[in-house]
Amino acid sequence: MSFEQQQFSQQSYPPNQPENASPPVWKQIQDLLDENAILIQAILERQHSGNPDACQSLQVALHRNLVQLVNLSFITANNNHCLRCMQVSVYEGMFRKLFPTTNVVKVVAAQQWCIRRNVSSTVRPRICIVGAGPAGFYAAQYILKHLDSSDIDIVEKLPVPFGLVRFGVAPDHPEVKNVINTFTKTAENPRVRFLGNLSLGKDFTLEELRERYHAVLLTYGAERDNTLNIPNETLQNVLSAREFVAWYNGLPGFENLNPDLSGKSLTLLGQGNVAVDVARIVLASVDELQKTDITDYALEALSRSRIETVHLVGRRGPLQAAFTIKELREMLKLPNCATRWRADDFDHVEESIPNLPRPRKRITELMVKSLAEQGQNKIPPTGRCFQPTFFRSPINFIGTNGKVEAVEYVVNKLADGRAIPTEQRETIATDLVCRSIGYRAISVDTHINFDERKGCVLNSGGRVLKRNLTGSDQTIDDIEDKYEPGLYASGWLATGPTGVILTTMNNSFGVADLVCRDFQSNTIRLKTSLPGLDLTGRPYVSWNGWKAIDAEEVRLGLAKGKPREKLTCIKRMLQIASNASD
Repeated sequence: MSFEQQQFSQQSYPPNQPENASPPVWKQIQDLLDENAILIQAILERQHSGNPDACQSLQVALHRNLVQLVNLSFITANNNHCLRCMQVSVYEGMFRKLFPTTNVVKVVAAQQWCIRRNVSSTVRPRICIVGAGPAGFYAAQYILKHLDSSDIDIVEKLPVPFGLVRFGVAPDHPEVKNVINTFTKTAENPRVRFLGNLSLGKDFTLEELRERYHAVLLTYGAERDNTLNIPNETLQNVLSAREFVAWYNGLPGFENLNPDLSGKSLTLLGQGNVAVDVARIVLASVDELQKTDITDYALEALSRSRIETVHLVGRRGPLQAAFTIKELREMLKLPNCATRWRADDFDHVEESIPNLPRPRKRITELMVKSLAEQGQNKIPPTGRCFQPTFFRSPINFIGTNGKVEAVEYVVNKLADGRAIPTEQRETIATDLVCRSIGYRAISVDTHINFDERKGCVLNSGGRVLKRNLTGSDQTIDDIEDKYEPGLYASGWLATGPTGVILTTMNNSFGVADLVCRDFQSNTIRLKTSLPGLDLTGRPYVSWNGWKAIDAEEVRLGLAKGKPREKLTCIKRMLQIASNASD
């Protein structure tokens, strides 16, 4: 142990609770002190190991916690107790060892400013989050932890929460849905209200929200499909993977999709995880699916399905495939289903493996291994087969009598990682097509600064940009007055549909941190208390209403040996929720 670490460990820590400090707030102070102790020890270890550059993120976290400690101390005790509460002396000697002088000055200035400022304890930050999916709940979780005394309304257009976790995650992936337990804890915090069945742009406007909340965070996701814009895309049985997933996952409005599964082949255009999910659900045993929360009507349709072959078609090669190793491994292990690769698609792939980054190396090794073994694996008696195909871009849907019968492709070659079309063509017969080429958000209110081309809200790091920016000849970074005050966006609405739930979590935590810092720096001024959304005459679903719907779904599922049977009729949901007491 270094001399500095010994000195730190011998400090008087943690301080005793002041007589006038409330237990809940004091618990937060103690938690922050505990976290700071760990951060300081970690910084010291990195400095003494000769790796000071690895300390930057830890220093940022410590700086943020210190500012929050001063805020809590101001709330907890009288001014003359403020520094005693925090026991700044515990850290004072460490600051000058851990931070450059400029950072020490910033920390001390932040402390002094927090102590001097005259903030009315009766004004609580009121925040509205529009969208109750992962982005919204992760943001709420972060704000609750880092912005004391804040009140949060999570507004959702459906009567039920959880967004893509409920309606996007495959039914045979229940472990991914465990995050709902964390979201439930957030929703049941007394500082949070869930307001379901209320739609931005329909039941209220963005202007109304901004008048009634100190800050508004838009997190309502991406709900429109990208299209290919090729001939005959409107043929019957040309669907999107998003629609197919919404159908089997019970998203209201898609229960009557009724995809025609009477043919023998399905083609998925796109090679992301969503496309692989659809392939797995279609080729999986119904006996296994009936143990999940897949909808009854989808289960019944899949039990009658005659589809034997699923084509998974991508425009680039195996080294650029978008699916992850977990999803591929599940497909390769799917009972009574063989995987068939095209050997020509793997020319020169094996020799590239040693130079690949580890994640790409592992998935490529798995594909090459499967290719080598496929001669030994006969197609099972059921005839089910998974056929990934690379270097193909669809250019035309072929069909008669309004139904798709085949897809015409141009054969591509790669140049600097880009798919370049050649003169070669190929036509592959199919009975059903699902394109899976990404999503885009939509603008639900005329006052949202929206980029129609990119399909997301115009923002910089989560702060929504003003429509009319002065100094248009400058870059965004050079324009000072460029943000809509108190207006933010996170998740796919802000970034586009990229990554997995963990990606959304990181993005939402980052944007929520901006919200907290804007309050703490007085960028968002708490001049007066704000009332929140006026619910008069608006039939909303409370959290207790959702719990009543949840209980009914679990009851219906229990009778069928399933975790739940999702309700898809909004009218019935509202009837159940209306009987719940708030």
